[in-house]
Amino acid sequence: MSERRAHDIAQAKAARLLQKRTGSVSSSENIGPAPPHTTPRRHARGGYAASVSTVVSRMDPHHLDDDILLSKPMQYENTYRMAPKKKFPTSRIEAIISDALTSYLHPDIEYEPEHCRDLTKTISEVIKARVKETVLPRYKIVCVVNIGQVNSQGLRMGSRCLWNAEHDTFASASFKNGSVFAVGNVYGIYYE
Repeated sequence: MSERRAHDIAQAKAARLLQKRTGSVSSSENIGPAPPHTTPRRHARGGYAASVSTVVSRMDPHHLDDDILLSKPMQYENTYRMAPKKKFPTSRIEAIISDALTSYLHPDIEYEPEHCRDLTKTISEVIKARVKETVLPRYKIVCVVNIGQVNSQGLRMGSRCLWNAEHDTFASASFKNGSVFAVGNVYGIYYE
């Protein structure tokens, strides 16, 4: 008996949820008030006077849950666009990087490891936010900022990426004073 009651409760819940979504009930049992005519009368055209339209659902009411239905992500169709409409604006991105580096790193800044560590995070977030405002859609943005101490040494930086050479590119700018150097790189990868 308890299985039957659980089945009825699940079916009523599914019908209420479906009624909220579509405005119709898809259940074999009466959930609302009884229709005004208990015995249907037949019309001349073959229909019934007190007929109620129903929506057939393929979902099993035993496994129907509000949270599951509402938490499904929206799926979009593929656009099959293999190339961007416009190229990545490298010169504009280099200006953004240079502006961010010079605004946060002034000419008399001294190298302090903890302060420079926090500055790299801040500058990279600022650059990434400003680039996202100007970049065309469907580009993934990766921003890397390095800050180091100038102490009569040489430094070589390199990066390797696996990408499409026709559409993916990068922009770079640098800053240097007597005790600090900084290099900012932004990689623009086209998302097909």
